[in-house]
Amino acid sequence: MAETMLAVVKPEPKPGAEVRDVAIPKIGLTDVLVKVKVASVCGTDLHIYNWDPWAQRRIHPPLIPGHEFCGVVAAVGGEVTSVKEGDFVSAEMHVACGKCLQCRTGEAHICQFVKIIGVDDNGAFAEYVRIPESNIWKLDPEIPQEYASILDPLGNAVHTVLAGEIAARTVAITGCGPIGLFAIAVARAVGATAVYAIETNQYRRKIAQQMKADYVLDPKSEDVRAFVMDHTGGLGVDVVLEMAGHPDAIRTAFNIVRRGGRISLLGLTSKPIALNFSEDIIFKGITIQGINGRRMYQTWYQMTALLKAGKLDLHPVITDRMSMKDFSKGMERLKTGEASKILLYPNGVK
Repeated sequence: MAETMLAVVKPEPKPGAEVRDVAIPKIGLTDVLVKVKVASVCGTDLHIYNWDPWAQRRIHPPLIPGHEFCGVVAAVGGEVTSVKEGDFVSAEMHVACGKCLQCRTGEAHICQFVKIIGVDDNGAFAEYVRIPESNIWKLDPEIPQEYASILDPLGNAVHTVLAGEIAARTVAITGCGPIGLFAIAVARAVGATAVYAIETNQYRRKIAQQMKADYVLDPKSEDVRAFVMDHTGGLGVDVVLEMAGHPDAIRTAFNIVRRGGRISLLGLTSKPIALNFSEDIIFKGITIQGINGRRMYQTWYQMTALLKAGKLDLHPVITDRMSMKDFSKGMERLKTGEASKILLYPNGVK
């Protein structure tokens, strides 16, 4: 094996990134070295690339970003027992401490001291990535590499959809970024009776139609509440999955959920949001859930089962495939608002 590899590097605290040769990671006794086959770009990577206020607070360059990927095991530490060289794998990139109250009570996905590979430590926008054995997820070879590279965001969608009862329920999704689009497929696969996709971006609405949402609505030009009430007999939807994090989308969620319904909040807000607790929450008797990441590792079993059963068609969400050396071009594509999931290939698109 060579001593260096090609990687996307955030070399210093300013906008942009570089593709350069760096040392291949050294592994410890309980680590796994994975040769990356496909990596997927996330909105978090765009924050890091743009060097926005969140990135300035969180990121400490130099850093190799990237937290969505699949690959093949290239080497294992001396104490690794669950995988071997040649195994097809992905990984849960949230590394929990294993010691806090949350970790010890089955809530490791909200660990107080979590570290994220690709955010707090070098990630997968490289030819090789180092992963703790505990975070490796061994994959069925029948799962396509394209799908295997997007298990992280798919897991967000699966966790959000399955956080409550969904079969025979009406579902609205506010915000059709990649996770919202995945949620359309998941909700349909597990028995939602109608899916309303609510999105301001025209390009994303087209993908929502391809994902077979029953109704695709533009809140800028349509009265979403009136439409939903008309189609639900004046009740509202049973479940709202909030993926946008925008104040208007959040208000829409509370306006269209029925009395006794559920709102699951995944979208991140940039500032506090004003809500009418009496009218919107208490008198309606609704359940509100904060959703963070994926349940370790319940969600991984769930999404693997859905994929192996052929229940999910995710291809419309994958809009671009490019060589990792063209990473900056991918970032510019995301900025246009006309790309969804961008896949990066360390050794070029095949």
